[in-house]
Amino acid sequence: MYTIENPTSEKDIEDYFAFRWRWLRQPFGYPQGSEKDEYEGVSEHRVVKNLNGEILACGRVHLNTTEEAQIRHIAVHDDYRRKGIGQIMLAGLEQVARDLGAERAVTNSRESSINFFKHNGFRIIDDAPNELGKLKRKQMCKKLFDTNTLLMHPKWCRELQTTWHEQIPITEHMGIKLHQYTERTIETRASLNKNVNLHGTMFAGSIYSLATLTGWGMIFLQLKQKDLEGEIVLGEGSIQYHKPINKKPRAICNIESMNTKFELLKQGKKTPVSLTVEVLDNETSVAQFTGQYWVLPPKT
Repeated sequence: MYTIENPTSEKDIEDYFAFRWRWLRQPFGYPQGSEKDEYEGVSEHRVVKNLNGEILACGRVHLNTTEEAQIRHIAVHDDYRRKGIGQIMLAGLEQVARDLGAERAVTNSRESSINFFKHNGFRIIDDAPNELGKLKRKQMCKKLFDTNTLLMHPKWCRELQTTWHEQIPITEHMGIKLHQYTERTIETRASLNKNVNLHGTMFAGSIYSLATLTGWGMIFLQLKQKDLEGEIVLGEGSIQYHKPINKKPRAICNIESMNTKFELLKQGKKTPVSLTVEVLDNETSVAQFTGQYWVLPPKT
């Protein structure tokens, strides 16, 4: 059994860099310290460990832009190569990139690693600068898709995401995406990296926006299910904050929290919709939003 961990203690970080130097720099005669670069402080670092706590693999990811993550410095202990450990490390870094809001991942692969990255969905897009001045590399890219996403009525869900980006531009800047829709539940997620404040937590205003848009999206998809049309507007909203968000922003709205009578909309009348949205940090509830929306009938 293996675990993917973020080295945080002083010893963990020391062991992480020592492992990286041993497998990526020492074989070429470079001294300790050469394994580090100027991006260490803005990167997410991960290691794969066995049950004894021994490092078997390491890797790093950082954002080049809000949409692009760069994966670097994947190394695997010689005794554990070709046993799937490298794939575990790469999958862990890709998930970190998704959580940061990236839509694609790039890597500069040595010639010896090109087949590994190809096998895991990357494709060559260009030449890359030589590493250490002598190792030829290729730049490779992979589009990131959330493997846990469950979207019923994908056409409506794509329309919702497009509507958000085109009519409510803040959603794209915040990295807000529809994560799941099951006809009874909607879940959205946002990029913490794009909404972080000076304390390293999510802006309260961003949490409020995530919650209101989740409620808006629930109504949008419910109207689609009932073959109805209307303009959705927020009339009044309140939110109670319990804890800060510093990991994975999520928002969930269940159909049981909705209170409305869509028959009014069928009669061409303005229709009130009240609902509740729960905001979580990974699995921890951190805030609760209560909203009063209105659905305005189409203009004739």
